[in-house]
Amino acid sequence: MLSNLSFKKQRLIIILGFTIIPLLLLLTFSYYPTLELIHLSFTNWDGMSPDKSWIGWDNYKEVFSNSELFGVFTHNFAYFAVGIVQNIAAIYFAIVLNGKLKGKLFFRLLLFLPYILNGVAVSYLFGYVFDTTNGSLNLLLHSIGLSGDTSWLGNEHFVNFTLASIGFWKFMGFNMVIYLAALQSIPGDLYEAASIDGATGWKQFLYITLPNIYKIIELNFFLTVTGALEVFDLPFVLTNGGPAGHSETYVMKILETAFQFNNYGLASAMSVVLLLFVVVVLSIQRLIFSRKGE
Repeated sequence: MLSNLSFKKQRLIIILGFTIIPLLLLLTFSYYPTLELIHLSFTNWDGMSPDKSWIGWDNYKEVFSNSELFGVFTHNFAYFAVGIVQNIAAIYFAIVLNGKLKGKLFFRLLLFLPYILNGVAVSYLFGYVFDTTNGSLNLLLHSIGLSGDTSWLGNEHFVNFTLASIGFWKFMGFNMVIYLAALQSIPGDLYEAASIDGATGWKQFLYITLPNIYKIIELNFFLTVTGALEVFDLPFVLTNGGPAGHSETYVMKILETAFQFNNYGLASAMSVVLLLFVVVVLSIQRLIFSRKGE
């Protein structure tokens, strides 16, 4: 049908098609749900009733005044702390596997493999590893003469770090591949010139590698921060928020408020707060990285 039209009209139709359709999809599945979420956050909707009474800022006051709701953000700190270590390890392995190591393709695949596994399957897998009685980790510790009766998922002091370590195992390879791609884009001439000038490995990393992967570090920290704030599957499957709610995350609280207590208005307000929190944290991160980049 398009062949009957002039070239100019064909080009116009194709440009409009590639512009309007993605724009409509973006408005339908992204911006409209966001606006509806903000609207619901000012109501007391129970999820079923057609009545959505306007209650103003009451839901937001409840979010910030109730420590059981907003306080669970402290549980996400463990995921953020482990995420920083995860990025450092990813940079190290990317540098090692970008060199002339024998069998480096095999090791790249080995480290990336956990990322493609299903998150729920990984959670169940580590449920056997961290089991107090018959877990492989406690059996290993016992075999080398250490205490083998630690409750990794039942101790309120380090349950979140235990869960975050699973995220380290799963996502470190993904971060490593991104860093590896960035390293391979650095011209080898820079390293050769630096070697001629007598620069050591550490100086080459500090003055050549680091400045050239700075934007990629920022990208990976963006993924780490958003992942740490929105973590859900690991604590939900392995501990269901236990022991005594010490591994509950903010996203788990939102779902509990919406689907267990049928308080969709409050859950919407919590979601908006999470959205704003992510924007604020990432803006601060962006500000810090932009100053460092200068």
